[in-house]
Amino acid sequence: MKPRLIISGGGTGGHIFPALAIADAFKAQYPQAAILFVGASNRMEMQRVPKAGYKIKGLWISGFNRQNMLRNILFPIKLVWSLLQSLVIVLRFRPSVVVGTGGFASGPLLFVASLFKTPSLIQEQNAFPGITNKQLASRVDVICLGSEAASKFFPKSKIVVTGNPLRTALKQRMSKAAAAEILNVAADQQTLLVLGGSLGARKINQLIHQHLDDMQKLNIQLIWQCGHLYAEDYQRYASANIHVMPFIENMHAAYALADIVVSRAGALAISELCLMGKPTLFIPSPNVAENHQEKNAQALADKEAALLVAERDANTQFWKGLTSLITDASLRTKLGKNIKGFAHPAATKEIMIRLTKLLTHE
Repeated sequence: MKPRLIISGGGTGGHIFPALAIADAFKAQYPQAAILFVGASNRMEMQRVPKAGYKIKGLWISGFNRQNMLRNILFPIKLVWSLLQSLVIVLRFRPSVVVGTGGFASGPLLFVASLFKTPSLIQEQNAFPGITNKQLASRVDVICLGSEAASKFFPKSKIVVTGNPLRTALKQRMSKAAAAEILNVAADQQTLLVLGGSLGARKINQLIHQHLDDMQKLNIQLIWQCGHLYAEDYQRYASANIHVMPFIENMHAAYALADIVVSRAGALAISELCLMGKPTLFIPSPNVAENHQEKNAQALADKEAALLVAERDANTQFWKGLTSLITDASLRTKLGKNIKGFAHPAATKEIMIRLTKLLTHE
């Protein structure tokens, strides 16, 4: 059996990294499989996917801009062209099964695949689903959810709550000493890990910068992923205790070393932090569809599994919340234990079970 898999999705790491985790698991189970990614031609998947060892085709497509309608002038043309591109890809590759992980590139590809009755599955990471996956729900066979909170948006007969698939390395234990050696930092200090995504989070960076002196007074070691967009602004503050990085390649080591985390609340980041059991202060991005990051974080905060500070309140609430995490060991223990209860360590395995059934027509 030589199955042929197309995985479509992207735009952000939250769509790309689950797609790569699924591809790796599929390749492990079916070593002879042919795997093709389909993404948006101008987005980060065009670099990330080949770096992971997979082929990718790019569609000329972009999302619908709700803030600036003038930017949507080419949207109808892009949509039609991406459908035609998807038709050519499906006819040439002839997939046995298709997976969508969200993002606007997955819409045209999965729509075309559905016309050929190709078995299909979508994986929705967020508590509040993206518009692409909601529109595809009626056309796919299986819907794998990262969060049970998303179940109300989809047909009950198709959904299964699997959790979000994560990179295999995160599931392997690493000591603080080994992590510190990889990152070239100290192993014996209380460590704060700051995550704002690959591009960076302006508000989080501003808050960290504002409180650098306060952190040094508390003898905190800072591992600060400032993002590529802000590297020139903040790398000048690097010192023996402050480690500023545009992007952290070895997240496994960063998580292993971290005692406390400050992070955006994307679905993938949340799933990783749940798996690692890290006490976290979330500052959700307000610049996302349907404010889904705040909904993601609120679901944890309501269960005392994380601290949540909305960006609109961050100037007055951020340092108060972070100080409580730094100084209160019992709070860290409680949050770490509770957030770990939301982990889905077998998510990739559960998704593979569904993919295998689609392949074998069970």
